[in-house]
Amino acid sequence: MILRHTFAPPNNTRLGHLCGPLDAHLRRIEEALDVKIAHRHEQFKIDGPKANAQRAMEVLQALYEIAQRVIDPAVVQLTLASDSSMDEEEAPVLATRRPDLRARTPTQALYLENIANHDITLGIGPAGTGKTYLAVACAVDALERSAVQRIVLTRPAVEAGERLGFLPGDLTQKVDPYLRPLYDALYDLMGFDRVQKAFERNALEIAPLAFMRGRTLNNAFVILDEAQNTTVEQMKMFLTRIGFGAKAVVTGDVSQIDLPKTQPSGLIDAERVLKRVNGIAITRFTSADVVRHPLVARIVDAYDNARKRTAAH
Repeated sequence: MILRHTFAPPNNTRLGHLCGPLDAHLRRIEEALDVKIAHRHEQFKIDGPKANAQRAMEVLQALYEIAQRVIDPAVVQLTLASDSSMDEEEAPVLATRRPDLRARTPTQALYLENIANHDITLGIGPAGTGKTYLAVACAVDALERSAVQRIVLTRPAVEAGERLGFLPGDLTQKVDPYLRPLYDALYDLMGFDRVQKAFERNALEIAPLAFMRGRTLNNAFVILDEAQNTTVEQMKMFLTRIGFGAKAVVTGDVSQIDLPKTQPSGLIDAERVLKRVNGIAITRFTSADVVRHPLVARIVDAYDNARKRTAAH
């Protein structure tokens, strides 16, 4: 099917931003949707399967609306990943400094709904699906609304056992590299200055999982990241830290377990044990929810297929 569209009134600056350097944005849309896009000035022609061509046109129109300024490649990918059938007006609005932050796929929307309506939520799926970032966004939103008094972010400090002794520096310097993705999400959602002030007033805490033992976390939003690398005992310890007025989100990718082969993953065990427990929600992401570079989704699928072939043999 061939679709034709003319962007009017003509605006060479916006058309340049829409197409990207050397038409890079158009090439990305072509690759993602298996279509061909040709254009002459403001006149565009899209050739491909009917549904794909219509989706490509929707993406072009959405990008043209924001083409007053240069369009980052990440924005193109997020637009491609967004489900056009989703009602943006019904999507939850989170109080962060990112006004464009919203669910991009139905699974992400379900994930946000589960976090809002359950005390404990498990988000399980491949890299790039927004599991951790959306969880941190919900935590920041809860703190901004005073629904919780603090945010506690934790993850296994070192994959396969939290053995920190061989690393240089004091304890903070040892664990910081493993907690850096959580810092990055906070800086993006709150800004550097506000994050520092939140640390100063103890409204923010980032610590390795071992620090959670023996504590009770009341009125807190607690996130356990990289949970596939917890042991069964560590996972049970973490989940039983939850106190009154608290909410917990556990995220992980069970295809990237770094524990010894003989050590069961606490995340896999928790999904099996807790799937029928009232008050706990489990959200499963797939490669269709990947909102990073389009290659990430294809890499995830390639490894999944290889794993299935190995299991079949």
